[in-house]
Amino acid sequence: VQLQASGGGLVQAGGSLRLSCAASGRTFSSLELGWFRQAPGKEREFVSAINWSGAVTIYVDSVKGRFTISRDNAKNTVYLQMNSLKPEDTAVYSCAATLGSIRRSSNTYDYWGQGTLVTVSS
Repeated sequence: VQLQASGGGLVQAGGSLRLSCAASGRTFSSLELGWFRQAPGKEREFVSAINWSGAVTIYVDSVKGRFTISRDNAKNTVYLQMNSLKPEDTAVYSCAATLGSIRRSSNTYDYWGQGTLVTVSS
């Protein structure tokens, strides 16, 4: 499975960005997907995940109500809509895929894409 994330950039606090992650190499609907982020000098952190149908989503508490994960199985793409961005959201965001069930632990994900940098200025 190959994952390609895009959509990062520089945005002011309070602004929005939408990240995309396109997958190839396996039937997309068999994958469950997550977003993780890593800020400079910090460990990688779980952000959000979505099950194969899109019916189940989970979020880290710090982004609940601001971020929305979704997927389009026809386009083999998962999205992360990020609203009301804060400087503390600054990080490299990576998408990941698992053939198992969605979890918050990065150890459960089988495939990883390269990251896309999100910078939120104050």
